[in-house]
Amino acid sequence: MLDEVLAWLDVRPGGTYVDATVGAGGHAEAILERIAPAGRLIGIDRDAEALAVAERRLARYGAAVTLRHANYSAIRAVVAEAGLEAVNGIVMDLGASSLQLEEPLRGFSFARPGPLDMRMDRTQPHCAADLVNSLPEDQLRGLLWAYGEERWARRIARAIVQRRPFGTTDELASVVGAAIPRRAWPRGIHPATRTFQALRIATNRELEALEQALPEAVGALRGGGRLCVITFHSLEDRIVKHTYLRLSRDCTCPPGSPQCVCNGRRLLRVLTRRPLTPSLSEIAANPRSRSAKMRVAERATDQTERASEAGQSSADTTLPSVVPDVLPPAPGFRRRSSSSSQARQRS
Repeated sequence: MLDEVLAWLDVRPGGTYVDATVGAGGHAEAILERIAPAGRLIGIDRDAEALAVAERRLARYGAAVTLRHANYSAIRAVVAEAGLEAVNGIVMDLGASSLQLEEPLRGFSFARPGPLDMRMDRTQPHCAADLVNSLPEDQLRGLLWAYGEERWARRIARAIVQRRPFGTTDELASVVGAAIPRRAWPRGIHPATRTFQALRIATNRELEALEQALPEAVGALRGGGRLCVITFHSLEDRIVKHTYLRLSRDCTCPPGSPQCVCNGRRLLRVLTRRPLTPSLSEIAANPRSRSAKMRVAERATDQTERASEAGQSSADTTLPSVVPDVLPPAPGFRRRSSSSSQARQRS
């Protein structure tokens, strides 16, 4: 969705931008082409190997580009360390990159045998194999259900515990596939897809990082600056959607409160009522983009805030009133207590 990112980010010559998931540098390169020579771009990635690729790709832009090995949850600190108070725009392209998926030694994919690793930052101590081989069955089941929305989580967790330890991706994929009745295999994807997604999210604590990164990114934007976030599954999209909605309201006090006690102030204006999705031509050229969704918001300006304080809504008045769902817990991988959710799991 490169064209959509450039258009909605409103990239302008001389501007300052952040690619918070720089990867191989595709978005960064396109932005630099439009802001050079006076503009500046900061690229952040937790994957040092991806940063090395981006550094070679963007070398011709010299001092206009600054690359940092960091988690994007620290985006505001990275911007400050680069000597900037605020930036004109930020893009986040979530999930595993093509570089990670296509390298068997990284362990993100079951397409080819590789170590069961899945770490985006290989300096972190724990990998996916540690979770698979050590978590109790009930916590493993909760992880698969919460992060993979896997309805066969109970059977898969039981099979994993019975057959572990695992050391490679193909070993795990084979056991997961055998645990799911053949007639129930999902169409179009490998039966281990949701299990691998859940393990990757848990290994890298992706949802916690996203929840921390979004408010930090908003804080790093100047008035009128834009935040574009591309997600690839419902858990990420839900977090982005609800964070945008929460930060686009003046008051977060419970409905019916006699007076405002939160001293809330509108920080965002949501620009995309519904998420943007890739075109059919892009999906044909890049099948991995089929599940992509992009949401865009703009940092409120002083004029927006004054209008809000005067009781004139500056946000999209067509946005529905949404009460955020309870998100799957990450620490400890414990599911919230819910008889309805438990009933949906197949035994």
